[in-house]
Amino acid sequence: MTDPMHTSSNNLSIGLVSISDRASAGVYQDQGIPGLRDWFTAALRSPWQMETRLIPDEQATIERTLVELVDIAGCHLVLTTGGTGPAVRDVTPEATLAVAHKVLPGFGEQMRQVSLKYVPTAILSRQVGVIRGRALIVNLPGQPKAIKETLDGIFPAVPYCIDLIGGPYIETHEEVCRAFRPKSAPRPPAK
Repeated sequence: MTDPMHTSSNNLSIGLVSISDRASAGVYQDQGIPGLRDWFTAALRSPWQMETRLIPDEQATIERTLVELVDIAGCHLVLTTGGTGPAVRDVTPEATLAVAHKVLPGFGEQMRQVSLKYVPTAILSRQVGVIRGRALIVNLPGQPKAIKETLDGIFPAVPYCIDLIGGPYIETHEEVCRAFRPKSAPRPPAK
């Protein structure tokens, strides 16, 4: 589903994927996508649009969804929520790695460091960050509070990563999240 409030071909396109057997079956209401939408609405100054998907914990379905969001929908950034723990049905990292062209280990390391400040079970998380083509894909936790904490910890590096892989220039509301770029990083020409 595309957000009609933010549409343009030069805008940042974000894929938001909530991975949950029970939410996708209607057993309970998904909280991952609303949590992500709220965070990005508060954090981004740049125009953006989103594509959302609510899918079950099935590796083939997750792989197809990630490929479709990057290769067909043209998302520059894809964030998943859920399916990153040690349970048998948690296969989000395996699906993400299966479609990756490059792995960025620092994302998983940083996400676990951030989460360890709040819960000792963060060591059970298997979140990863990868590049597919010209898109960044990052696995996040499934709960809105943990999503916010994790994004607060990793997103400062995301705009520069998107720059480096050829995506749009992302500006943030610094009171929510300050994007970090080296002083030597080029800025787009003023309009």
